[in-house]
Amino acid sequence: MIRFYNGYVLSFSGGINVKYGEVWTEGSRIVHVGDKKADMPSFEREIDLKGDVIMPGFKNAHSHTAMVLFRSLADDMELHSWLSDKIWPNEAKMTGEDVYHLTKLGIKEYLSSGITASFDMYFKNDFYAKANADTGFRTVICSGMNNFDADITNIEREYLKFNNYSELVSYKLGIHGEYTTSMERMEYMVSLARKYKAPCYTHMSETKSEVDGCIERYGLTPTQLLAKIGFFDYGGGGFHCVWVNEEDMRIMAEKNVYAVSCPASNLKLGSGIAPIDAMANAGVKLALGTDGAGSNNALDMFREMYLVSVLQKQLLSDAAAGCADRTLQMACVGGARAMGLDDCDDLAVGKLADLIVIDMSQPNMQPVNNIPHNIVYSGSKSNVRLTMVNGRVLYENGVYHIGESVEDIYRSANECAKRIFA
Repeated sequence: MIRFYNGYVLSFSGGINVKYGEVWTEGSRIVHVGDKKADMPSFEREIDLKGDVIMPGFKNAHSHTAMVLFRSLADDMELHSWLSDKIWPNEAKMTGEDVYHLTKLGIKEYLSSGITASFDMYFKNDFYAKANADTGFRTVICSGMNNFDADITNIEREYLKFNNYSELVSYKLGIHGEYTTSMERMEYMVSLARKYKAPCYTHMSETKSEVDGCIERYGLTPTQLLAKIGFFDYGGGGFHCVWVNEEDMRIMAEKNVYAVSCPASNLKLGSGIAPIDAMANAGVKLALGTDGAGSNNALDMFREMYLVSVLQKQLLSDAAAGCADRTLQMACVGGARAMGLDDCDDLAVGKLADLIVIDMSQPNMQPVNNIPHNIVYSGSKSNVRLTMVNGRVLYENGVYHIGESVEDIYRSANECAKRIFA
């Protein structure tokens, strides 16, 4: 058992709650949240929080982890040129070993940002899953079926395989996007969703040109088209959702479709600002992601939280928009539930021990007037003192415990980049 004591416990049961207390973990689960007990068990380790905050880890609800390869390679380009001219040609050169090594680099960045799980859409998933299992990190793989897949039936094999692969790995159905996937292939994905009664996910309404193209092809927006063919019959999610209209929002709320916002990537690619407040008011469930480091260029949830809040204030000319409490819930609870990780959404007895410790002793967190607002508006990844996944401390005070040295991970990643970009 591990005991965290003498600090603030931030939880989300019935809203955001912050109380002084302690948290105990045993194996992969949380076994106590609350006050010190009169009869204390013996602990393997006791961690004095010294007034710091312990809370659920952030969930990166949309990413392409191995795209750390493209960090700062293809900047200052709009989305479709970025994809066709820089990303896709170089991705064709990537091997499974590249994905393995680059994923480990991405996981290091997740851990130092307080991220305890990622929702990843990429390729060579055998190597991707192994990297997560080897480091002890939690991930949900999302299939990214598109017109370039040689064998679409592999999606079903992966769905069965990776949902029985490791306690740290699970798999969701999805397509890359309407604009990269034929109707025949989208309908095949719908058949799998119906067979397994499973939610489906996709990049959706990221750019105006994407939406305009879909209307030109089908007479419907991406959201409306996918709902019409049954893609969202069992719920799911849309990544980005920048250019959604009122009817799209109504459908998303009705179909239990999460909107996963990625504000830094959308801004950097000039795609626009997602209408988060409007979606919330329409009853759409919300989550937060970083997207890949090729378009962001960081995997930093603090930056995403700040941006998703302040951009609503600018969009609506209303300082009350983009409230911090909702943003923090998006980053922790919304992300977990969008990914199907309901056991990771809070600090409560029986939940999985995926948690972080936020250092409150740094000047950007003082005075302690409002902890949730401090985290959203003034927090940074430098405040992450500890990250625990599945009951294991993987990051603490700048030191990683993921089974491989930092130097080896950096060397392998740079060797991949040198060969691919030679």
